[in-house]
Amino acid sequence: MNWTTPAQIKARVEKAWRQGEILAARVSGEPLFPLEIRLKRPGPRDLAERFGEVMDWVESLRTGSRERRGQGYELRWERVNNRVQGSNELPVAAVLPRDSDALHLIRRQAEAERFQSLAETITGRHPLLHDWLRRRPLTVLKYEADWDRLLAVLDWFAAHPRPGIYLRQLDVPAVDTKFIEARRGLLTELLDAVLPPQAIDASATGARAFLRRYGLRTEPPQVRFRLLDPELYIQGLSDIAVPPEQFASLRLPVERVFITENRTNGLAFPDCPRALVVFGLGYGLDRLTDAPWLHDVEIWYWGDIDTHGFGILNRLRASFPQARSFLMDRDTLLAHRALWGQEPLDRRYGGDPTRLTGAEYALFDDLRQDKLGERVRLEQERVGYGWVEMALRATR
Repeated sequence: MNWTTPAQIKARVEKAWRQGEILAARVSGEPLFPLEIRLKRPGPRDLAERFGEVMDWVESLRTGSRERRGQGYELRWERVNNRVQGSNELPVAAVLPRDSDALHLIRRQAEAERFQSLAETITGRHPLLHDWLRRRPLTVLKYEADWDRLLAVLDWFAAHPRPGIYLRQLDVPAVDTKFIEARRGLLTELLDAVLPPQAIDASATGARAFLRRYGLRTEPPQVRFRLLDPELYIQGLSDIAVPPEQFASLRLPVERVFITENRTNGLAFPDCPRALVVFGLGYGLDRLTDAPWLHDVEIWYWGDIDTHGFGILNRLRASFPQARSFLMDRDTLLAHRALWGQEPLDRRYGGDPTRLTGAEYALFDDLRQDKLGERVRLEQERVGYGWVEMALRATR
C-alpha cells in the first residue's frame, strides 16, 4: 500500500521548511498558501477488494487533520463511484490554508517568530538585505546569536568603505578579528548586498581574498633568501625575509643568485662565495622582476624535473634571459631513477616553452610525450645532497 499517510504530508511540509520556502514567503510577500498536497489514494480495485483498509486510511487522515485537531491540513474530498461499494467520498488532497497551519504541523512556530523578528531588525538597519533574506532565510536562523555583531560589522564598512587598514585595526564594539575571519563567507554575501559597487573589488573572489575584496590591507608578500657566504652576512644575519621592494633595493657584492622552490632546499643549500639563494616563492617569481640588480648577476634556477618545472624556467627567462637551469638535466634525472614520481595531471605544463636551450627542450619534450615513462617527475628535494654539492662546484 503506497497511499499517502499523515506522516508523508508532514514530511512534505517539512521539506518546504528545509528549502526555505515558508520563511521566504514571509519576506517576499509571494503567496505560498494555501499549499495543496495531492494524495496518492486507493484505486477502484482497492475499493472493491480492500474497502476496510481504505476506510482505515481515510480515518487516519481525518485524525491528523484540522477537522480533528483544530489546526493543520484540511482534506479536499471527491465523490468516487464503485461497482461493488457504490458511491463514497474520498480525500484527494491535503490543503494547508495558512503558514500558521503548516508551522503548527511541523512545530516550527517559535523559529518562524524568531525569524520574523530578526528579519525586521536586519532590514530595518540595511534595507538592501531584503532580497538576501528571501534567498537565505534559514541562514538567518543559523546565525541567530550573531546578528548584533554582524550588523555592527556591516554598519562599520558602510561608514568606512575600502578603509585601507589591517583587519586587526577594525574598531567594532564586541567584534574581534576571529569573529570576522570565521564568517568570511557569510560576510561576503552581506557586504556585497549592502556596499556600493565601487567599494568592492569584484576580481577578488573566495574566502582567501576577503581582505582585498573590501579594501583591507593584506600581509605583504615576502622574498626569503639566505646569504651563502659568511662574508656577506648582514650584522650576523644570513636567513632573511623582506618585502619585494626592499629586496629590489639590496646592494650586496653578490655575483650569483640561486632560486629554488623548495623551502628545505633553500635552508640546506651549501655555502658558496659571493652568492645567495632565494627560496619558497612558488608561483611568486614575479616578486623578483623589479630588482634591477638581478640583471647584473648570474641566476641559476632549480626546479622539479617535470613539464611544470620547465614551464616556470621558461617564464623566469622572460624577465631574466641570463637565467640558467641548475640540476634540471638529463644526467640528474637518469641518476635518480629510483626516486622518480609522477607529475599530477592538473599540474602538467600545456604550453610550448620558447626560451629553453636545445638540451632543456629535448628533455622537456621527452617528459611531455612520456618517452621516459608515464608522467615522469623528479622532485628537487629528491636529488642527493652530494650530487647538489658536485653541481654547485661545477658552476664556479
